[in-house]
Order: sequence, then structure tokens, then C-alpha cells
Amino acid sequence: MGISWKTFEMPKRLEHDEKTYSNFYGKFTAEPFERGFGTTIGNSLRRILISSIEGSAVTSIKIDGVLHEFSTIPGVLEDVPQIVLNIKQLVLRSHSRTPKILRLKVSKKGDVTAKDITTDDTVEIINPDLHIAKLTKDTNFNIELEVGKGRGYVPAERNKKEGQTIGIIPVDSV
Repeated sequence: MGISWKTFEMPKRLEHDEKTYSNFYGKFTAEPFERGFGTTIGNSLRRILISSIEGSAVTSIKIDGVLHEFSTIPGVLEDVPQIVLNIKQLVLRSHSRTPKILRLKVSKKGDVTAKDITTDDTVEIINPDLHIAKLTKDTNFNIELEVGKGRGYVPAERNKKEGQTIGIIPVDSV
């Protein structure tokens, strides 16, 4: 049996909660919805926003002494896949239309965070406390991060460049 459009429940209230606004979150409420429509509309809205909003993200990395993404690094607690996952959580704001190279150079034992990344005046790190790796001994740990600007989700395969040198690891970007 189909839905009777005469009795179809339409949202009567649309609000936003100003107290929840942040760089990462905002709460909006629309209600009531017909049974099952809230999830459908919510997922559709989320997908539209992810595919439409322009943003900046790391598109590839190069770690000194690493030839491929399944390596381990002496003196570093995390392996390369874990470091890549951590870097994918980096939130950036870039004011440049062209790709930028950021550098992370650390040599002292201890935690490596996003605030250790050297940026220029066109790129801003929004979450500087993000954990990237932990050095278990004094060792040179150097990463080059390429930051690009775009829209939507871009898989690592599409971030590969033709003739790319060995050791550059493409990263999924949102």
C-alpha cells in the first residue's frame, strides 16, 4: 500500500542551535518527518554537503627513507599506514589555488603533532594538537606533505600523478 499524500507528514519546524557552532560542527533540527524519511533526507544532505563544499587536504606525502606505504620506520612507534591515517585527519585551510608543500622535521624523542609542521602564510593548520607519530628515540623524521584544494572526496588513486617518483604516497582527501 502506498503513502497517502494527503496525510503525508511534512516538517513544520526548522531550527539551528547557535550554541553548537564550531569549525567542525553545527546542529540543525527539522521535524517531524514521515517514518523513515529523516534518515533518508539526513544521508542525502550529508552526501550533498561532502561533495559540494570546497576544502583543503593533504593529497600526498613523502617520508624520508620510505619507499612504499607498507614500511616501518626505525625509531618511530607507528608504521607508515598508521601515520597516513593520522595525517588524513589533519584539518587545513589553504588560501592558495595551487598545491603547496608543507614540511615536518623532527629529530627528538617524543610525540610528533601537527604543530610541528612548518607552513607558510597561505596554509593554516586548524587542529595543531593532532597526533601524527611518536619517536621512540632521537632520530631524523622528515615528511613532505602536499596540500591541495578541491571539492568532495578524492581517492588516493586519483591523487597519483603520472611519472611520480618512488616514495611518494598518495592519500585519500576530503
